[in-house]
Amino acid sequence: MTDNAAPDRLTTTFAGTRGPLFRKALWGSLWTILTLGFYRFWLKTKLRRWYWSAIRPGGTPMEYVGDPLEKLLGFFLAVVVLAFYIGVVNLILMFASLSLLASNFTAYFVSFLGVIPIWFYARYRARRYTLARSRWRGVRFGLKPGAWGYAFRALWHWIVTLLTLGALWPRKTFYLEKYMTDRTVFGSANLHQGGQWQMLMPAFVHVLIGAALLAVATFETWQGNLRVTYLYALAGPWFVYGVIHYTVEAKRILANHKTAGSLGLRADPDRLKITRIYVFGYLATTICALLPVVPIITLVGMIENERLNAIYDPTIDTDLIYGLPVSVWTALGIIAYFAVFLIWGVLRHCFVTMPLWRHYAETLTIEHPSALAAVSQKDRDEFAEAEGFAEALDLWGAI
Repeated sequence: MTDNAAPDRLTTTFAGTRGPLFRKALWGSLWTILTLGFYRFWLKTKLRRWYWSAIRPGGTPMEYVGDPLEKLLGFFLAVVVLAFYIGVVNLILMFASLSLLASNFTAYFVSFLGVIPIWFYARYRARRYTLARSRWRGVRFGLKPGAWGYAFRALWHWIVTLLTLGALWPRKTFYLEKYMTDRTVFGSANLHQGGQWQMLMPAFVHVLIGAALLAVATFETWQGNLRVTYLYALAGPWFVYGVIHYTVEAKRILANHKTAGSLGLRADPDRLKITRIYVFGYLATTICALLPVVPIITLVGMIENERLNAIYDPTIDTDLIYGLPVSVWTALGIIAYFAVFLIWGVLRHCFVTMPLWRHYAETLTIEHPSALAAVSQKDRDEFAEAEGFAEALDLWGAI
């Protein structure tokens, strides 16, 4: 709701709870398995609608109006295009590699490199579709065309980042986010990403320290100096914390430098709280996801123990040990795999994704909302393939 103590600022609330999310994700995941994956387009749409409606800047819920059938048709279209492209390109590369170099390694390597620009292209198109189907106060968001421009810029910034051994990662983060933000619109309002990439460097220090400690420990261990292996106990957690710290701080800094005319954002996430969400959320998710396989592992252990005992005691009846048909073991393996897959996906939403969204939402405010009165509606952005390329390349799989 609107903050009465600060009339020129809108606070954001999060109205979602774990119970409805758990039921929606559980039944949707079950249907996804039973339909051999086709229901995932409907599941993703329902989850997005749930998340969007739970986020309420100024008390007004966000809206997601994407169509699952639109996603399915876009997926089929993207698969056809990618199959033709990859098939033709691989055929040409394989012929050239075998003819000129008498080896197929070069063909596989170049083929892999050729898919990377498509990966970035798909990422941009996925964000464009998501924004085009998102609304607030009835006004559509949007992202201007520029997928190939983003893909080539992403390639360049990744090359620079790799050549500097990751030291210029903040530079890549800033310029790629700026490219997308400067092409994002909310109705008639154009967003702008302000600031400089150097403002992200202080947040990256912990990542650099953790990486340096890992490099020293690895080098010394490789040289045979095993006395420094204790550094891993320090370097590993430091590096993980550094990644989380940088992720949170980068989002906060970039959000605080986003504007749309006189409109502005103010984000103040707590990096320690987010670290706890990641650590304890993934720990709880992993433990619960592995519980279904415990009985199967126990059964296998008991049978293996009996088999070993039978080696030393011929009087033991081994019919039970060797009598289980292959179909039983296959069924147990399939059940265990899908149980872990299902529970992991559902609980990740409940223990990680939802708490993160709630925290980011509740620490976000919109400044100078009086400027919203001047924002008018934009035309609907029609898509031929929706998020098809992102789905075909398995991008943004969660929501």
